[in-house]
Amino acid sequence: MVSQYWQDREPSLGEVVFPFNIHENDRQQIRDHLVEGIIRCPESIRSQLTMCLRVVIKHDFPGRWTAIVDKIGAYLQSQSSGSWYGSLLALYQLVKTYEYRKADERQPLLAAMQIFLPRIQQLISQLLADATIFSVLIQKQILKTFHALLINNTVMTQWMEILRAIMDRGVPAETLEVDEDDRPDLAWWKCKKWALRIITRLFERYGSPGNVTKEYNEFADFFLKTYAMGIQQVLLKVVDQYRQKQYVTPRVLQQCLNYLNLGLSHSLTWKHMKPHMQTICQEVIFPLMCYKDEDEKLWQEDPYEYIRMKFNLYDDHALPATAAQSFLCKAARKRKEVLPQMMEFCHQILRDPSADPRRKDGALHCIGALAELLLKKRGYKEQMELMLQNYVFPLLNSPMGYLRARSCWVLHSFSPLRFHDELVLRNAVELVKQDLIEDKEMPVKVEAAIALQTLVSNQEQAKIYIRAHIRPVMQELLHVVKETENDDLTNVIQKMICEYNQEVAAIAVDMTQNLADIFTRVLQSEEYEENEDKTVMALGILSTIDTILTVMEDHKEITQQLEGICLQVIGLVLQKPIIEFYEEILSLAFGLTCQSVSPQMWQLLGVLYEVFQHDCFDYFTDMMPLLHNYVTVDTDMLLSNPKHLEVIYSMCKKVLTIDAGEDAECHAAKLLEVIILQCRGRGIDQCIPLFVEVVLERLMRGVKSSELRTMCLQVAIAALYYNPALLIHTLDNMHFQHNPQPITAHFINQWMNDTEFFLG
Repeated sequence: MVSQYWQDREPSLGEVVFPFNIHENDRQQIRDHLVEGIIRCPESIRSQLTMCLRVVIKHDFPGRWTAIVDKIGAYLQSQSSGSWYGSLLALYQLVKTYEYRKADERQPLLAAMQIFLPRIQQLISQLLADATIFSVLIQKQILKTFHALLINNTVMTQWMEILRAIMDRGVPAETLEVDEDDRPDLAWWKCKKWALRIITRLFERYGSPGNVTKEYNEFADFFLKTYAMGIQQVLLKVVDQYRQKQYVTPRVLQQCLNYLNLGLSHSLTWKHMKPHMQTICQEVIFPLMCYKDEDEKLWQEDPYEYIRMKFNLYDDHALPATAAQSFLCKAARKRKEVLPQMMEFCHQILRDPSADPRRKDGALHCIGALAELLLKKRGYKEQMELMLQNYVFPLLNSPMGYLRARSCWVLHSFSPLRFHDELVLRNAVELVKQDLIEDKEMPVKVEAAIALQTLVSNQEQAKIYIRAHIRPVMQELLHVVKETENDDLTNVIQKMICEYNQEVAAIAVDMTQNLADIFTRVLQSEEYEENEDKTVMALGILSTIDTILTVMEDHKEITQQLEGICLQVIGLVLQKPIIEFYEEILSLAFGLTCQSVSPQMWQLLGVLYEVFQHDCFDYFTDMMPLLHNYVTVDTDMLLSNPKHLEVIYSMCKKVLTIDAGEDAECHAAKLLEVIILQCRGRGIDQCIPLFVEVVLERLMRGVKSSELRTMCLQVAIAALYYNPALLIHTLDNMHFQHNPQPITAHFINQWMNDTEFFLG
């Protein structure tokens, strides 16, 4: 109720009754007791109360509720430690509300933080030596609050020492008794995570000379010389603990590598990192890039989840490997000794027939990650074709699925390579095609699909070779998309359709039906509402169907067959309704009306009008290409039924009458102009006064942009071209309440004043 009904609301246009909201007397009661409620309530409802507090702060601070600062301050100053955690949660809501505001809008928060910062610094310093769960939870909450602030260097010294101490201290031994999957949620590790997030944010945004905006140059020099080295030493120690097989959570390890990554760019930090670099690359970075036990477990138990995890860069388990890859690429690019050392290390592993297959996976992962850099260096570029032939091709037939998948990924990474031997390229394409069509392991098929598409896009000979196999390739791609619902593969299909538009014509209808079936299944799945990946997938399918329509636009008989399938998809979206897909389905409808407009598509116009009336007002500009087709592609049918023209005019009038924004209004005026010009001599005299009146009325209300003013005038000018006498008669009989000037004179004056905007 608080989130929905707290804010004062005005009645909608045309309504007299004010919509319900919580009365001010009740709001005052809630404000008086909300912070206390958060402090004293059971854990089970605390998160709901904190979200209520965020809403109240957003609408009432500082205007109606400056007292919240004193209230939180009193509880933080209290000697009763029981009130600290709840009051810190309340403070965090205050800080988060202002986190992304502009500097001048943050003044109320900054004034409040003058009171709070010294106290929370004192509190965290006091608690540092206390390793109990309650103490560490409070420390974590202080760090989360600090992370959401911008801090100047006057208070930095004390805070940086606190952050360094948190990163340097050990974690209680008893935490090792907790299940490894649950350890990242322990307060001790969360404390380190938030300390690292603060440190990394400061270094990245404000403390990296040469990479910050001008106002932070002085602070960047100060940070690098004063703090960066000390923090780096502590983080190198954490990374070394991981190297020695001591437990470090994935997030903490990722953030450590991200911080060290930033240090690679600066000679001061690099000088102290350099002696450890070979050890870091070979004993920390490399193992992170190898196939692991948890990868194998997931591959065997749930290969579809394995695919999702590998393609989700923000998955907790994937984060350290992603950070490791980023660190390696930056180090190889910035520091000349890193690339030859790492390539020699990987080469030794690949040429050793007895090497652990997982280490071979890691070596290929490293080389593939460095592909862009290697292809720019002549010495390495000339060796890559032989490397692929000797070490990658054999592994495409490996008995281990993960090595087949990795080998496909390496070929994808090196797909821009200029092959000297056409037979080697042909062999690469054949092996990848084989892994796509014949392999039984879905993660291999996914990597093979992406590799095949990139080879086809980058290598003309690969494109020619696959042309004869396009039907089984596209059928298998659709099968893999259906099974995995992987959005990357819808992009693969789109690109393959564009590469083989002539060949795809024979299977376009089957492909579209398959895609429509997958789309329906995705939308009707139980987890659709909760799973954002499903929405991305559905958008990818709509985009792919749109691509098929576009490449088939010259095949009228195929487009006619596609129409029924597309209308099912459009109907499903409108029926639910799913507003975030309106742009895509309107694009589909546009594609179906470019050559001709069928009776079914004319029926859709009425459906869209109903949708427009309810919730599609914001999508008028996306409707515009479709509406334009209705007017210009089948003008005879437009005029044969007065309802059609009435619907389009009503939409334009609504846009021009209600404040829809000048962009939408420009489109509405343009459409009216197109109707007049398209229907000249076709007997729409009765429409001209309506069209002219609505645009001139909009013109009288004041227009900011020259574009809208010009568009409105052009409707009247089009009417002049249509029938001069009719326009003059219309203007003479037109009167606007707030403008005594004759409309004809006003129109001509405005036209003459804006002549410059009509040039061209």
